[in-house]
Amino acid sequence: MRVVILFGSEMGTGEIVADNIADALAAHDVSIYDMSEFAIEDLDVHDFHIIVCSTYGDGDLPTGAEPFFDALDAARPDLTGLRFAVFGLGDSVYGDTFNRGGEIAAEKLSACGAIQVGEHARHDAQTEIRAKDMAAEWATTLLIPALTSA
Repeated sequence: MRVVILFGSEMGTGEIVADNIADALAAHDVSIYDMSEFAIEDLDVHDFHIIVCSTYGDGDLPTGAEPFFDALDAARPDLTGLRFAVFGLGDSVYGDTFNRGGEIAAEKLSACGAIQVGEHARHDAQTEIRAKDMAAEWATTLLIPALTSA
């Protein structure tokens, strides 16, 4: 099974996290794409998708991820059978909108029939834990059941 990592980021942290997740999953066939360069038509129910998404502004999707999710909203493809996991990036100083970008991503995919698996990771920029370290650890625990239940 191929693992497709899609990232949306404003400041580049999402891309760094996506790279670390890919490194942690090097034993698998892994591809990484910026959401701004990935077409919804390329979503394949046979692949396992990992969404790495930061939160921007007042709990919004990052600018680069907006076209992907706008296209998803417009086309409303049937994603029944597509499995995905989310690693969200945020800052708890923003309270109610903390990590909202990842939550929006999960809601939009689920609305098209996709199934979220594993723990929805929510990194907090206020912690001393580096996002890339948390992501690498998260990926190794997440994908053991996800890849074997295909």
